[in-house]
Amino acid sequence: MIIRTASAGSLESSDCLVTVTPAEANETAHSGANGRLFASRTARLVAETLKTYGVTNARIQIQDQGALEMTLRARIETAIERAMERTAS
Repeated sequence: MIIRTASAGSLESSDCLVTVTPAEANETAHSGANGRLFASRTARLVAETLKTYGVTNARIQIQDQGALEMTLRARIETAIERAMERTAS
């Protein structure tokens, strides 16, 4: 469950900035110079990652500066983990 706003990444070349905020339902916003070119790849990565984490209440905003797929996936995962409620064991 997403309970806070969290980010991962940067706006440096070949990176991306992913920001996760609580929302009523999952939604994604993707921007960047090649946003249209990589829109389907990005949508697939976001959907896969949200499913893996069982998240149903996140707004994912991605500012893509030419990040490779593995970088994008890592940034999405990190931002989600930072935004999720975690309890100590």
